[in-house]
Amino acid sequence: MLYTRVEQMKSPASGNPVPNQYIIIDDVGETFQSYRSLIARKEYEGKIYLDESFWNYSRTTAKYRNEFLMENTEETRKKIKSGEYILTDLNC
Repeated sequence: MLYTRVEQMKSPASGNPVPNQYIIIDDVGETFQSYRSLIARKEYEGKIYLDESFWNYSRTTAKYRNEFLMENTEETRKKIKSGEYILTDLNC
């Protein structure tokens, strides 16, 4: 069975829904979408993928990507460099 659900992200400060920031949840993992672009994917088996073109597209994208990954941009850059995070085209 293929399961998919979309949740709008909430502001950490107010708890209110944030426009254009979504988490897509399916049987294999969770994907962060900012506006119309897929930014990051966390698979339940532990692999994390970032879109090579959009992972750090804007301040707003970075803010909610950081929330999704539970880390800051510096930590994300280190994990990309070490190969822990995989850069790929999530929007193909």
